[in-house]
Amino acid sequence: MRGETYMKKPDTVSKQALNSLLHNEVKPFNDKEKQLISKAFNRVWESHHLNPSDEKFKHYLEIAHIVIKEIGLGANSAMAALMHGISSDEYPYEKMENAFGHEVRVIVEGFNKISELQTQRVSFQSETFRSMFLSIVDDIRVILVKMAHRLYDLRNPDESSPERFTKVINETKYIYIPIAHRLGLYNVKTEMEEHVMLYESPDIYNDIKNKLKETKTKREVYIQDFLKPVERELIKAGIRYELKYRTKSIPSIWAKINRQNVGLDEIFDLFAIRIIVDTKPKKEQEICWRTYSIVTDIYQPNPKRLRDWISQPKESGYESLHTTVKGHSGRWVEVQIRTKRMDDEAERGQAAHWIYKENHKAKDADNWLTQVRGALEKSKTSDKAVYKVGNKKTDKVFVFTPKGDLKQFVAGATVLDFAYDIHSDVGAHCNGAKVNNVAVPIRYVLKNGDKISIMTSNRQKPKIDWLAYVVTDRARNRIKRQLKEEKYQEAESGKSLLLRKFKNWKVKSTDDLINLLVKHFKLDTAIDLYYLVATNKLDVSIIKKVIFEKTDEEDKKAGTVREREQSTETGSTVANRDREEEKEVLWVGDNLKNVNYYFSKCCNPILGDRVFGFVTTQGKISIHRYDCPNAKRLLERYPYRVLPIKWLDTNEDIYKNAVIRIQGKDELGLVGEITSTISNDLNINMRSINFETKGKQFDGRVTVMIKSVDYLNSLIHRLGKIKGVVKVTRVK
Repeated sequence: MRGETYMKKPDTVSKQALNSLLHNEVKPFNDKEKQLISKAFNRVWESHHLNPSDEKFKHYLEIAHIVIKEIGLGANSAMAALMHGISSDEYPYEKMENAFGHEVRVIVEGFNKISELQTQRVSFQSETFRSMFLSIVDDIRVILVKMAHRLYDLRNPDESSPERFTKVINETKYIYIPIAHRLGLYNVKTEMEEHVMLYESPDIYNDIKNKLKETKTKREVYIQDFLKPVERELIKAGIRYELKYRTKSIPSIWAKINRQNVGLDEIFDLFAIRIIVDTKPKKEQEICWRTYSIVTDIYQPNPKRLRDWISQPKESGYESLHTTVKGHSGRWVEVQIRTKRMDDEAERGQAAHWIYKENHKAKDADNWLTQVRGALEKSKTSDKAVYKVGNKKTDKVFVFTPKGDLKQFVAGATVLDFAYDIHSDVGAHCNGAKVNNVAVPIRYVLKNGDKISIMTSNRQKPKIDWLAYVVTDRARNRIKRQLKEEKYQEAESGKSLLLRKFKNWKVKSTDDLINLLVKHFKLDTAIDLYYLVATNKLDVSIIKKVIFEKTDEEDKKAGTVREREQSTETGSTVANRDREEEKEVLWVGDNLKNVNYYFSKCCNPILGDRVFGFVTTQGKISIHRYDCPNAKRLLERYPYRVLPIKWLDTNEDIYKNAVIRIQGKDELGLVGEITSTISNDLNINMRSINFETKGKQFDGRVTVMIKSVDYLNSLIHRLGKIKGVVKVTRVK
């Protein structure tokens, strides 16, 4: 080994620490595991050329101790904890795997991966960050070793710069405390919470700590005195039991002080006593209520504080009886009563405390975390597979923006999905990205932990093949919309080009001619024809050829049948033809006729209104008045989809709905006079009428069937002349 003869050997203190690790009572190791841990210890020593006084070596050993003794992991995790600081350049992962096994490599490699993640903005997206941490690794032990590292950092703040320690506090608060809570690592969780509170609110923390310290002895004596008569009666009743009690953590006490707006002495459950009874399943409720009866016979209960989650368990499945009783000196004490089975399920099963306290529903990942929790609580376990994430992480991918914001996508999402998630314009002009400072194309598939910086170009435009590069609905819908809007814009220029060509060819543009071309080229609409012309996918010379060929055919047919048509056409057929033409209400645009249009319900245009047409995304044309509430937006944002509209003269009466608003003074008989004027005097059909009175004023709306603006204006004028009517306006 490099410099082996000159290297200092581990000092006595380091050897003692290693010996304590090898012979711990929490997770006893076999001889092979001890040899591998010792080998990892020596590997770290050799790698760093550490001196006996080097604090860095103490760092590795203490993290390994936390991993084994406080979190309950095994030999592979201990080796990973020892070697997590070795550079992969100096000691490649392949070598590590050959020497210590695949699992050690997975843990160290995963540890280094999550250590590189940006967590400076974790507070804004804490739940997403936790989901990412559970998704990005292949083995939960990666996070647990990192948790041990953070606990060491909290215990040794002097070893970190102020900036780094702030990062440690944020990660601990928003990532590791919730995960420790879910895994049932309550001691680790509580210590982390206390370090965080000490950092954020040192004065409050120390004040509560000193008050608890002052009253500790009295509190323990009080609890023993409280329990003595209860134990005596339980024994007398023949109930097998176990007693537990604990003082709340300082952060929990402070949270309750704030929540209840009370002082420290007024908190009911500054400490809680749990009575766990051992009985058969059929007698669980009976024994719990008997125990409750014993406690409340001795101490006065507070009826408002009784919580019966035995008769009606919580949705989470949690079962227990909670009561608060007045003990000696008038002090309130919380007592929890449950069976051994209930306690076991509350601590480890679906009803685990974290599920209902954090308002999370049990999911697959939660069930998996509960299994891991069970493995950690066993002194020996060979079920290494329980730590594997397996297929829990296949449905989501987590990536970062350049500012460190975390974004979540479905697995398979690409750079283009990311770009459209930022903004439609960013997506439309995306021509690639830098991922972890490396340039990649728009179809690059995102990976967990990637840092994405989108590159754009004004020359870039959405293309139809982009739809194959995205998986999110957001990106797909926006691409389709942009392609459709671009198509309408292109179609307008194609239409102008084609009309100029028609003029040069001395061909009159008609709807029949356009429909003929649409049919000949097997297209759906005229928009498609114009678009193909604009994009040079259909040569205008081909269109010219088709037009003149069809014209020649029509001329030949016309020459052979003209005389017969003239001799057989009667006055009645001419009349019928004229009548069909008169049914056309609108002349749409300069060259389009007989198109698929409809009158917009937002403004109800009627004959004589100043109107325009708007091409919808379905290829239809909606007719709007220029004073329509939506007109300004449509005209400004989509001018290329607006068509001029003219009303044709027609002999046929076509009635449309119009809504008018009538306001005035509420006088007896006024409504009757209004309706009489509309129905009798003007002979106009009313569809609906609604009047409301406020004080001495009325406000009414009348829907009438009207055939033109002239008739409507006449109606408004006549109604305005009625005594008591102040104002008459058209609503739509």
